Amino acid sequence: MTPIRWFMSYLKKYRWYMISGLCLVVVTTMLALINPYISGQIVDDVIQGGAFDLLPKLILVLIGVTVLRSALRFTFLMFFETSSQGVLYSLREAVYKKFMKEDFDFYNHHRTGDLMSRQTGDMDAVRHFVSHVIYFSFENVLLFLFALVMIFTVNMKLAICMLVVLPFTAFITYRQSKEIKPAFGRIRQCFSSLNAFAQENISGNRVVKAFAKEDFETEKFNKENDAYRDAQISSSNIWRRYIPIFEIFSNLLTVVLMVVGGYMVIQGEMTIGQFVTVNGYLWMLNNPVRQFGWIINDIQNFVTSIEKIYSTYKIEPDIKELEVPLHSERVSGKIKFENVDYYSYDDVILRDINFEVEPGQTVGIIGATGSGKSTLMNLLCRFYDVTDGRITIGRVNVKNFDLHSLRGSIGIAMQDVFLFSDTIEGNIAYGNPECSFEEVEKAAKIANADDFIRKMPEGYDTIVGERGVGLSGGQRQRISLARALVKNPSILILDDTTSAIDMETEFQIQNELKTVGKDRTVFIIAHRISSIMDADQILVLDNGRIVERGTHESLLEQKGYYYTVFNHQYGEFDEFRAHRMEERGDQNGTK
Repeated sequence: MTPIRWFMSYLKKYRWYMISGLCLVVVTTMLALINPYISGQIVDDVIQGGAFDLLPKLILVLIGVTVLRSALRFTFLMFFETSSQGVLYSLREAVYKKFMKEDFDFYNHHRTGDLMSRQTGDMDAVRHFVSHVIYFSFENVLLFLFALVMIFTVNMKLAICMLVVLPFTAFITYRQSKEIKPAFGRIRQCFSSLNAFAQENISGNRVVKAFAKEDFETEKFNKENDAYRDAQISSSNIWRRYIPIFEIFSNLLTVVLMVVGGYMVIQGEMTIGQFVTVNGYLWMLNNPVRQFGWIINDIQNFVTSIEKIYSTYKIEPDIKELEVPLHSERVSGKIKFENVDYYSYDDVILRDINFEVEPGQTVGIIGATGSGKSTLMNLLCRFYDVTDGRITIGRVNVKNFDLHSLRGSIGIAMQDVFLFSDTIEGNIAYGNPECSFEEVEKAAKIANADDFIRKMPEGYDTIVGERGVGLSGGQRQRISLARALVKNPSILILDDTTSAIDMETEFQIQNELKTVGKDRTVFIIAHRISSIMDADQILVLDNGRIVERGTHESLLEQKGYYYTVFNHQYGEFDEFRAHRMEERGDQNGTK
């Protein structure tokens, strides 16, 4: 499907508005032919012929036609404006829905500011085309043709003289259209780049200030701004070359009328009234010729914008569902990775991953940065698809599940915590908007967030700043954990969720997690041994492979990577074991 056909599929819904509007444009254009004709009659029949009794009737006709044209013009303008707003709404909704369906890979390769420009500047160009350019182009073509026909009916010789201008006008119009399209493409590209740069730096303003890089970023912004300005000036230079030519051709028609028409009146080949009539039609020729350049600009601006919108819209996500996917209110917690490989653009991320998890088990995942820990969970959630092998949940391939069913049963507290500009309650309840306040409060208590939330000015009704501004890293992580828990998922993924939390708070959270969801499978990705030492099984990843697996005790006995990390974090094993035994004894005594 071409971008124009795609656009027409949305415009089709408003075809009766458009057809009605275009019909009214035809009527108003035909009515525009009456006043010059009446003006000629006034000169010939009233002023020169002396039929003064006709004057009141002719003036009433002039007034009536003007009022009627104004009313009809207002009506068709409303038709086109209504259509433009409807098309804009439908297009923007469709593009936004498509954005929501795109996968992680799409957002990895498209900047946020660039996508925002599709929804703002490019969409506005589409709205302007529907509301103004369509009727304006059609009206000017009709004015030109109707006026030319009427001039032929008045005096054929004069009309032929005026036709001499047309081939030159058509040629200049063609030349301008060829040059202006690339210029508008450059403008839209620079606008997207400028928008993306501004959005990124405004979002990261705290980093900019922390490194005192305001002047550096301002200089970079000026380069983007200069590029956008240069693109605009470049397109303006095209207008500067061509618009004056259209003005010359427009005024040339007046010269033809004055010279040729005046000569014909002197020679008696044309009456003064006919000369006045042709002069009245002259604006209907002049205005379209003068507007051709601007119309071409607007059309090319629309074409460029709709092509850019469609080029983003047509990208299909790599993650696809079956035609009849499996719907399940709650998937099983039994998970199996079988010979799983994952490549990203020829880079090996995961290789030969095999493990099995029973419902209710806790799995710890540890490894160096870039070893593939988060990717492992992204494959489970189908944010990406495996290259080889398969992942099953309850003996069903994850590719067979409906994506909403699959992800609806998985609660994930991501490594990069994102909070919306909403209340704390709204952020926690995001995964389950129908939940009660009691459920939100319960999840917050498990995540050890209830205490600090209640100390805030408005408690759970406190508005969180954009991206969680105003909260510490640990507070954001605990709200993120509560958001994952409030879904009551059968699979819970904690991706480095407690990295910004002190050891005591982490210990309390782990104890709380043990008291809920006995059949819940939990994955804990961490760099700290303390976060995963009580897991039923621990996977150690290195360069995309599982190099060690087992419980905390068995991995220490292997004296491999896990043992090395443990010694770096806790020192001698014997000292830690004695401390651990003493700690467990205290807990048993408390119980």
